[in-house]
Amino acid sequence: MDHSTMDHGMQHVVAAAGGFDYGLAFMAGVLGSGHCLGMCGALVSGYFMKAGPSRTYFPYFVYQIARIIVYTLVGFAAAALGVVLVSSGVFGKVQSILQMFIGFVVILLAMGILGWIPLQGSVRLLPMNLLRRGYAESRTKDPLLGATIAGLLNGLMPCPLTFAMAVKATSATTILEGGLLMLTFGAGTLPTMLFVSVAFGKMSAHFRGLMLKSAALIMIIMGCNTIYMGLSFYVADNFQHHNFIHDIKNEIDAAIIYLGQLVEFLKQMMDYYAGMLKNSQGS
Repeated sequence: MDHSTMDHGMQHVVAAAGGFDYGLAFMAGVLGSGHCLGMCGALVSGYFMKAGPSRTYFPYFVYQIARIIVYTLVGFAAAALGVVLVSSGVFGKVQSILQMFIGFVVILLAMGILGWIPLQGSVRLLPMNLLRRGYAESRTKDPLLGATIAGLLNGLMPCPLTFAMAVKATSATTILEGGLLMLTFGAGTLPTMLFVSVAFGKMSAHFRGLMLKSAALIMIIMGCNTIYMGLSFYVADNFQHHNFIHDIKNEIDAAIIYLGQLVEFLKQMMDYYAGMLKNSQGS
């Protein structure tokens, strides 16, 4: 196989994996919103209760949109960092290894959220006392301006799940993709957080914990996908020099093919028994 053919094939792999990550990012946002409800729900509802009733629901939307804008900007910044490191030559020759490393970091952060390892990764973009003062100040502003300020500050709150997603964004091939990944993640949190902005919903701590752990499991899948993409890039760039990484990639490909065949077999079996059941009921 010539190099151009392999590059063309890799473009399809990258495109498919990109769509795969966007879907998982949205699911992680939906499931992680239960954690958001516990961490930020009281903060959000408390802001609107202290700010006083609003004649419209527009401030609630403004608040959440501002929060998601911060996530998107963080995604742009994280992806820009990754692009700069690669284009500057710092990681230019080991881009695939960097991508595999990022995948491992995402998995470690997700395992910390699950409590499997003693690691809880999060970053405070601003000191907490400054965030609290800004939140208190936002309540004295015009409803729309205050909601915008409070939403922006909410987006800067330390969160291990958001941090793990931002780490994943550093592996984006373009700055736009990194921003879109974080935007998709933020969009997944929107339904629950918008609901809690309007009326503080009651969700048990146990259920919120289950949702957070489900989101962390999705992050592990995303980390594995990132590692696989790194392996694919490595094999494509070094296809003439066979080593143990090629063997690992081949074993993973074989396992994926086997799982696909197994899923297809189970689907055929279910269709077969469903047909038998339908025929038995009709006779």
